[in-house]
Amino acid sequence: MSMIVKQIASEITARPEQVAAAIALLDEGATVPFIARYRKEATGALDDTQLRLLDQRLNYLRELEERRQVILKTIAEQGKLSAELERDILAADNKTRLEDLYLPYKAKRRTKGQMAIEAGLAPLADAIVASPEQDPEQQAAAYLNADAGFADVKAVLDGVKFILMERFAEDATLLARLRAKLSRDAVLKSTVVAGKEQEGAKFRDYFSHTELWKNIPSHRALAMFRGRNEGVLQLQLLPDSDEANAHALCEQMVADHFDIRQQQRPADTFLRTVVQWTWKVKLHLHLENDLLSELRERAELEAIKVFARNMADLLMAAPAGMRRTLALDPGLRTGVKCTVIDETGKLLTHSTIFPHAPQNLWDKSVRTLSQLCQQHKIELIAIGNGTASRETDKLAADVIKAVSSDKLSKVMVSEAGASIYSASELAAQEFPNLDVSLRGAVSIGRRLQDPLAELVKIEPKAIGVGQYQHDVNQSLLTRSLDAVVEDCVTAVGVDLNTASAALLARVAGLNKTLAQNIVQYRDENGRFNERKELLKVPRLGPKAYEQAAGFLRINNGKNPLDASAVHPEAYPLVEKILKTAQQPVNAVIGNSSFLNSIDPAAFVDEHFGLPTISDILKELDKPGRDPRPEFKTASFKDGVETLQDLKPGMLLEGVITNVTNFGAFVDIGVHQDGLVHISSLTDKFVSDPHQVVKAGDIVKVKVLEVDINRKRIALTMRLDEQPQPKNQDKPAAKTANQSNAKTNRPAPKAAKAEPANAAMGNAFAEALAKFKK
Repeated sequence: MSMIVKQIASEITARPEQVAAAIALLDEGATVPFIARYRKEATGALDDTQLRLLDQRLNYLRELEERRQVILKTIAEQGKLSAELERDILAADNKTRLEDLYLPYKAKRRTKGQMAIEAGLAPLADAIVASPEQDPEQQAAAYLNADAGFADVKAVLDGVKFILMERFAEDATLLARLRAKLSRDAVLKSTVVAGKEQEGAKFRDYFSHTELWKNIPSHRALAMFRGRNEGVLQLQLLPDSDEANAHALCEQMVADHFDIRQQQRPADTFLRTVVQWTWKVKLHLHLENDLLSELRERAELEAIKVFARNMADLLMAAPAGMRRTLALDPGLRTGVKCTVIDETGKLLTHSTIFPHAPQNLWDKSVRTLSQLCQQHKIELIAIGNGTASRETDKLAADVIKAVSSDKLSKVMVSEAGASIYSASELAAQEFPNLDVSLRGAVSIGRRLQDPLAELVKIEPKAIGVGQYQHDVNQSLLTRSLDAVVEDCVTAVGVDLNTASAALLARVAGLNKTLAQNIVQYRDENGRFNERKELLKVPRLGPKAYEQAAGFLRINNGKNPLDASAVHPEAYPLVEKILKTAQQPVNAVIGNSSFLNSIDPAAFVDEHFGLPTISDILKELDKPGRDPRPEFKTASFKDGVETLQDLKPGMLLEGVITNVTNFGAFVDIGVHQDGLVHISSLTDKFVSDPHQVVKAGDIVKVKVLEVDINRKRIALTMRLDEQPQPKNQDKPAAKTANQSNAKTNRPAPKAAKAEPANAAMGNAFAEALAKFKK
């Protein structure tokens, strides 16, 4: 265990005692948000990012240790565990190295090499390697065994060849050297399967593509793997960029490792053949599979990280707040679904209007919506960004004119995942008698009021803010996104008296059952007046209370501290501070001058350290502060509603809908998101688009190129960048590079590494598909 602690400490840049304390808390059932917020003294103030990585690595290293013990026991039972082998196994720091060491002792199906050993050919194999000056054929004549299938010299030497091939291929030191060489120098070659050019046109960037294995970014790796899975691409791992000699270099490494040299001795040619076969049949295929698996795992982890960051940005988007909202789910033939929700998200009324073709009941629709706005004192009109959204946006503008209210405004809202919610069991329980499409409209309105509270009702994967999300390990993706949701929910805090069961279930320490029990208790007994009432909820014991209480808020309750992030276990400390100051709690909360005058060190004791006391004083200054930004909206340009309305050089305002490793997608109000390639995000070089933008940001962009046939838009946030002339067939990324040259800056490496048409390439189309309802 001490080795695990030391290794994790080095990886997360912490002291071993910090890691040991965190592990102990996790093993006791504490959650990451609870430890990060309320156990800073124990862990030395490890943050939630460090703790998440610690938790992940702890699981991996414990699995590694468990596997290590199984391997040691298995080899010992075979009577083959030498002191040197045991030392190597104990020193193995990853699963790949551990399995390489175990390979010769692993139970396997009966091979040709094993059959040769059973026939007594192992001593001959040893002799040929040890004395290459002896004639192998003469030596083989003494080992004929017709009963075992070795009736002639050729069969005997073939048997020896298989023995040596297996022996060479299972040498852990050689495997490590070859793996290091390939990790450094190998290239991945992608080619199109003959006859699949038309069918797999979306993968055309990879029809003839070669790239250094270690440099392949996540989105390109996943694109090539998808192409292979769909039968369009063939992937081949070459050991070196020198394709003509790539295999010869590795064969020589095998020969050198076993001191096999060509010195015109009788056995040299035979041994060289063994080396060639070992590389070609055993090692190359084995290492190719390993490195491709490693590449996929690396790409998946990066894609999951991208998805998690986008998800966090989306969940932490600014809420419009408790304002009466008219939510419109646009449609053409089926009409526009309209719902009115009050300040708490409660559905008040609903209807369907038909302002667009084929009915074209525009004036009637304006009158209907105007009446709803006046009757219910509407402050916000939420418009889903799907089909007919811009036409419905115009309708909302006419409604605002008709109502003549300064308080009324309209906002375009992402519909991503709304259809998933509307057809879910949760929505059916909430609105059993409401049409599915109307449920979607309610969700659109609620996600404007409070994105976090509404989006937690949808499976994170369904919100679609990732890259190649359906191609990655789904269990890892789910775990990562669940952690993001938990962190966001606990960062904001949850109103215990208004939160839905879906939101409560995401609070650290709670689950679906406890969340439903809380709602049921609330329905039966009325609102909670203090946090400790939670202990009356069925099945909610002291441990769950400890983990969750600090993240649950009770506004206007018996104790003002219940509306803050101060944990109930720290209430005695607050009372001590109040007693010393001779002030009631209401006089202290929000009193910055008084709180700043308090010396936190004066209240340190065996229960509470300086970090916790400092946090409490900050929380008392601004209790229950929402960490989310101020609510703002983007204004789409009038008259720009379809791809055909776009012209190169146009300046537009839009909303970042997704950030990937190759750039950011922006909704500019034309039913098709545009791509700002990484090289066009800023005048400075960036290796990660997340350094510049995040999902939900409102940005100014310029149109560089519009491909109407392929429904693709290239945008730039470098507003001095010039659109590509029509007679040139270069992508937006090239335009960015040309601009870099003019300013004497090196071309961004990320842009340079992209294959032709990267900015408008297949990754564009793959990611765009995630955003539509």
